[in-house]
Amino acid sequence: MAKTYELTPARRVVNRLMKTLIRLGFGPSNTVLLTVQGRKSGKLYSTPVSLVQENGQRWLVAPYGPVSWVQNARAAGQVTLTRGKQSESVSLQELSPEESAPILKLYVKQEAITRPYFDAQPDSPIEAFVAEAARHPVFLIRP
Repeated sequence: MAKTYELTPARRVVNRLMKTLIRLGFGPSNTVLLTVQGRKSGKLYSTPVSLVQENGQRWLVAPYGPVSWVQNARAAGQVTLTRGKQSESVSLQELSPEESAPILKLYVKQEAITRPYFDAQPDSPIEAFVAEAARHPVFLIRP
């Protein structure tokens, strides 16, 4: 059974540290700072996220499910991705479960730290990732 995400005090500290590193241009190369406007407050919220990149395309995966950034991104339709001094505003298109499955499989292979939040594992068949898609939204990033 997959773990459920909790924003613990320790996780908050790690996220703060990662935000600082990403703003300085450090950390894993596929990690960026996602900034999105709050759907209720209108405030800007930032969180570190890992991108899936392949064949010139990029995707955002929500490994912890429909958390706040996901709900805000759905409402806004666009986010800002920042790494170091580079920043870009992009629009997002949420994918269907069938479209999401191969991206989720790549993500689980790439991001071992989030595997406990998935029932499917890197060697699971693609059908297992179709089943995961309802719990882990995937967005195609468009410039």
